[in-house]
Amino acid sequence: MMKEKIEGVFTMYFTDYHHHTDNSFDSIAQMSAVCEQAIIKGIDEICFTEHFSVNSLAPTYGHMDFERYFSQLKENRQRYADKLVIKAGIELCEPHLMQDEYKKALANLPLDFVMGSVHNVKEEKLSRYMLSKSPQEIYQGYFDEVYQLVTHSDIDVLAHLDLIKRYATETAGAYDFSDYQMILEKILLKAIERGIGIEVNTSGLANSKIKETLPSMEVLKLYRSLGGKILTVGSDSHRAETVGYGIEIALRMAKEAGFNSIYTFEKRVPTAVEIDL
Repeated sequence: MMKEKIEGVFTMYFTDYHHHTDNSFDSIAQMSAVCEQAIIKGIDEICFTEHFSVNSLAPTYGHMDFERYFSQLKENRQRYADKLVIKAGIELCEPHLMQDEYKKALANLPLDFVMGSVHNVKEEKLSRYMLSKSPQEIYQGYFDEVYQLVTHSDIDVLAHLDLIKRYATETAGAYDFSDYQMILEKILLKAIERGIGIEVNTSGLANSKIKETLPSMEVLKLYRSLGGKILTVGSDSHRAETVGYGIEIALRMAKEAGFNSIYTFEKRVPTAVEIDL
């Protein structure tokens, strides 16, 4: 992705609000390398959303070093001050569980943005959770867990709402939107009620099994029709070279779905940014 200029002015403010570095257990990307690639690709603002869990049974437990993370943010903000806006984020794993522990762990941290996600159901990784279940049980059980997350969690945005399809499509098949429209609507209405947004996560575009965003356009249109406004876009990249992957596609999808803005966050307060493509 490279920006186009019209009479010397960039036509869109590009953001990537879901990226991981080696502060997450599943990435070896260096924050400075990600920032450099983001600048090359014309990204204006990035939010580093590292995995974090307070559950000792989760893979994400015990890896995050907040002192190291905020030290890196400070260093890179100074280094790229005139080229890139860098925000402090976190991706919480099942934050509807162990709520008191999360509240204590995050107290007084200067976070700009908090995402919530379901990577485990009943403390089982999604790949294991699917075993010996019918497709209906897999998808319904996952969406039920997402509903509990959005009902009880202190988050700003719901990450990759239908992540389960990344794991289930090959063996259980892709889910039919119409079969789960009722629970999806329930999730989205609760998010809207509580002031929680959703993201257009572009990681699925590179997945040969699903080849679509998380969530799909159908879910995005449903969210808009229900009155949803808060929307972020993110690559969910774990490597420097894929920062910003598919962001322009996500913006065009948002526009097609009826959104005129995406959102950025500062100190957990959302600000609309007009989609100008």
